[in-house]
Amino acid sequence: MKCFPDGTLAWPEVLRPRLELRGDAVAEPPAIDIGADILNIERRPTEPARITICRQSPQDAGYREIFVSIDGEQVAMLEYGDTYTAEIKPGSHRLRAHNTLFWKTHQVVLRPGEHAKFTAINRTGTISFGLLFMLGAFPLYLTFERETETVATDRLLPRRAT
Repeated sequence: MKCFPDGTLAWPEVLRPRLELRGDAVAEPPAIDIGADILNIERRPTEPARITICRQSPQDAGYREIFVSIDGEQVAMLEYGDTYTAEIKPGSHRLRAHNTLFWKTHQVVLRPGEHAKFTAINRTGTISFGLLFMLGAFPLYLTFERETETVATDRLLPRRAT
């Protein structure tokens, strides 16, 4: 095989395959470039995933903000009654929330079109009000959980034989 300076290769005359065309047939390249579509494919953008963080629980003390960050970037500062929704790329994400005293972190993996919902609550403890009278301040404990969807069925599943 011979290699030319431009990088093309040529078969030696002895090994060159012989093509015999019958009748008045002419060898032509295909009408489309086979394989070019692999490199230049037009992909539809995937449907984004969504994250919603809600701070509307009746258990919330209503004091102090909750700061939320996604993948290290602060995205929201939630006061009581606020809700934050963001569209993000599907995949793995790190979601953190804190109230300057307690931190909670969730690692979530979202599929295209998936909607993850979280509840954030600043709640008081059993001795919080005692500390309020003694120190003038009290700790607020952070609850930051993902909401799970409950599946309701109208019939019982059959039992498996043992």
